[in-house]
Amino acid sequence: MKLRVGEAPFPGAPVVVMISGLGGLGGYWLSQHSALARAYQTVVYDQRGTGENADTLPEGYSLTDMAQELHQALLVHGVRRYAVVGHALGGLVGLELALAFPEAVSALVIVNGWLTPSAWTRRCFDTREHLLLDSGPAAWVAAQPLFLYPPQWAQENQPRLEAEEALHNAHFQGTENLLRRLWALKSADYRDAAARITTPVQLICARDDLLVPYTCSQALHDALPVSRLDIMATGGHACNVTAPAVFNSLLLAGLATLTPQPHKETV
Repeated sequence: MKLRVGEAPFPGAPVVVMISGLGGLGGYWLSQHSALARAYQTVVYDQRGTGENADTLPEGYSLTDMAQELHQALLVHGVRRYAVVGHALGGLVGLELALAFPEAVSALVIVNGWLTPSAWTRRCFDTREHLLLDSGPAAWVAAQPLFLYPPQWAQENQPRLEAEEALHNAHFQGTENLLRRLWALKSADYRDAAARITTPVQLICARDDLLVPYTCSQALHDALPVSRLDIMATGGHACNVTAPAVFNSLLLAGLATLTPQPHKETV
């Protein structure tokens, strides 16, 4: 699996692996790159079945598979210790990594995540799935901003939304791949496993997230042994995209608290 490994800003800089959500594309984290690059070596990637890691996903493909594939790819690149920043599905992959490889994951940041999908989140995903199956990929892509972005932000960024829609239609991951990734996401249930996670966790959520209510992050916070919870007033499901200044400030503060911070050597 191809990874995009950034340059280390100084020898021994901690590694941060960023995992996107259901869309799967590493470009989702564009607004975080410059903020992190001063103190961290960043790793982004297109998840299996998407972008430059195009593939046909097997039946029964799971979050455990996603975590195992990523961990093995990191080892190939010589990365043995890393922090994870994951959005939604990406945060669940982070939970899998923390459970399977606690010695490798130094810290975990979960953005708009959950222990198990709430009834509301399931309703949203079921509605999107019906759109995909009944009306096709273009309908899925057209509806996506409704679930990702606050209305006012979307209204003020129409050219961007049109460009994103064209891009996502041109690089659609395929109906079967999307359904298998969606099945893996909807099957997630960490209500029993959360207590076994010893990795320190930061939870960031947005109070106006339409897809995943912020109370899901509160429930996850209550279930994890070591966690901190930061609730943004606004930003929607894609709060790292719509409110990057606020989000990046929270992210940098959280990583600095959760991970050891080696200093750049001075001469």
